[in-house]
Amino acid sequence: MIVSILGCGWYGRALASKLLEENIKVKGSVTSDLKVKDLKNLGISPYLVSFNEYDHAYEPDFFKCDVLVISIPPGFKKGKGTHYPSIIRGIIDTIAAHDVTKVIYISSTGVYGDRNKEVVETDDPEPDSESGEILLQAEKLFERENKIKTTIVRFGGLVGPGRNPARFFSGKINIPNGRAPINLIHQADCVGVTEAIINADLFGVTVNACAPDHMGKADFYCKLARHAKLPVPQFIDELKKWKIVNSIYLIEKLDYHFSIKSWDAYPENELT
Repeated sequence: MIVSILGCGWYGRALASKLLEENIKVKGSVTSDLKVKDLKNLGISPYLVSFNEYDHAYEPDFFKCDVLVISIPPGFKKGKGTHYPSIIRGIIDTIAAHDVTKVIYISSTGVYGDRNKEVVETDDPEPDSESGEILLQAEKLFERENKIKTTIVRFGGLVGPGRNPARFFSGKINIPNGRAPINLIHQADCVGVTEAIINADLFGVTVNACAPDHMGKADFYCKLARHAKLPVPQFIDELKKWKIVNSIYLIEKLDYHFSIKSWDAYPENELT
């Protein structure tokens, strides 16, 4: 089997490393020559691939694969989010031109609006932000493609090695909505869920992927800050808009068991 990962960053490299352990050949894309050596050192076959709102450049061999994983950040923090659907459109056209039929597209639980309720895959996302609307637009582009079987994976907030959540709010004060539930997933489970989808050949569905522990923001971030011996943040004790993102398909279709299902078991070595 050959798996190509379009966007071999923090998550993509971790996924590649796990797949390589299973003797699966992995092709990974980067956008600069400087990163090619890094992929080679990990045993990943490196390719220069670039898609933007204006044009694209790629090596055709990258798209010769059994499964394509797409993990391209929308760039909201860089002000590039409005171009994201057109970039995805270009990627889909390229996929179709190279007869790729199985795709895993990494999306986000940001598609769900804060509607003060639990949501699962069968619910209307009802986004309440521009970024959520853009993410949903991108998802729908894949859903309309009949010849490409795409599984959309909506990850919660990403935490893990190099992304110490104890630092997110450390030392800050008057942080609103302290009792709002968290919707996070550890890198180990990002990889685990993706691998489970590939192994089960589960394509053509949408899957939510958040740890089942949705403790309150204040409890979570204050506890981790204390463990990491960082300044403890101060949250306002209130519950305003919120959501709890759960999954029915991780259990029904994958029988997936989380590596980190309780945040009480957060790896202490990642809090330094």
